[in-house]
Amino acid sequence: MSSSRRLSRREFFKLAGAVGGGSLLATTGALAQGTSGSAAPTPGPQQVVTRAFGKTGVQVSMLSAGGMFDITTNQLVLKQALQFGVTYWDTADCYNGGKSEQGIGQFFEKYPETRKKVFLVTKSDARDPDGISKLLDQSLNRLKTDYIDLYFIHGVSKIKELTPETKAWAEKAKASGKIKFFGFSTHSNMEELMQAAAKMGWIDGIMMTYNFRIMHSDAMKTAVDRCVQAGIGLTAMKTQGGGSVKTETETELRMAGRFLQQGFTDKQAKLRAVWENPNIASICSQMPNTTILTSNVAAALNQTKLSSEDWLLFDRYAKETACGYCAGCAGICGSAPDLPIQDVMRNLMYYHSYGDCERARAWFAQLPYDTRRNLAMADYSAVERRCPQGMAIGEMMRSAGRILV
Repeated sequence: MSSSRRLSRREFFKLAGAVGGGSLLATTGALAQGTSGSAAPTPGPQQVVTRAFGKTGVQVSMLSAGGMFDITTNQLVLKQALQFGVTYWDTADCYNGGKSEQGIGQFFEKYPETRKKVFLVTKSDARDPDGISKLLDQSLNRLKTDYIDLYFIHGVSKIKELTPETKAWAEKAKASGKIKFFGFSTHSNMEELMQAAAKMGWIDGIMMTYNFRIMHSDAMKTAVDRCVQAGIGLTAMKTQGGGSVKTETETELRMAGRFLQQGFTDKQAKLRAVWENPNIASICSQMPNTTILTSNVAAALNQTKLSSEDWLLFDRYAKETACGYCAGCAGICGSAPDLPIQDVMRNLMYYHSYGDCERARAWFAQLPYDTRRNLAMADYSAVERRCPQGMAIGEMMRSAGRILV
């Protein structure tokens, strides 16, 4: 990690406390533009520090701006992100029907000098080389750029999706200058995929689900170690581990109260838990407004380590609420034919934990009609017995059929 002055307690409270009223945003916006008259210029906001991204030789901001929203109507977030040093920007061909990529392209077109400051990531839903090429060209056009820093195959769940043809395509795209680095994102079977990728020798980066619930499992620790040894850059996503504390248990209340007494929210604490692993280059967080951006930046700037008691509370909370969190082990759920349990679990996560009901319903609607109808009638007893989280899968699938229509 690059060096950075540690925030004093007073500075951190000032930064975090400004989130609600937006005063920090107004101040830093003015400071970044300088002042008029005889007054001396005031320094701009502190910058989020950087970490090495695997063996690429590139340093990336430890906080990444996730672009799963309509950026065409929210350019201020991108400008503010740059002022805070959040220069790792993530998007995909499918986000908001292309409006995410278009919004970033709109920004680069207006401020062309900013392109060289940004580590730009986008993704392809295609798997065949011709399809990937078509989507890459579409992304380059939308993003108003002639290269992508890191190009992902999106949502990989099985290593067989990355074929020798995929490798040949990546090498050709790099040689042409259209991409600099190549990798994949994954929401399921993360540990298995990471270990397999470490053996392949041509994967530069991986974005995977990674949070306080699963980061200390033996399988995940081994997967991270293997990737580090292979020089693969790692980006964590889904770092909230199922959403915010809902104050339903004594442990939840104690955890939320303890963090607030220390001057940060439970959401900020969950980010800091992930950053304590120096092998995680960056956290990708969806920040559709400047309030969330500022809150996350505040968490990134505070380099105080979590205490042993903090970690004990996280561990206790994770165990008490395990039955409500899908850990992404789709190899078990995948044993149920024609039932996309992992996909529906992800829809439910966006609905319940993120409150993004519109997105959850839109994704659910993409499932074939017969598949959605069969969710209510299927027998889930076998996969429930095998689920390491002890989830009531059948009940959750039936609820999806009711609330996501």
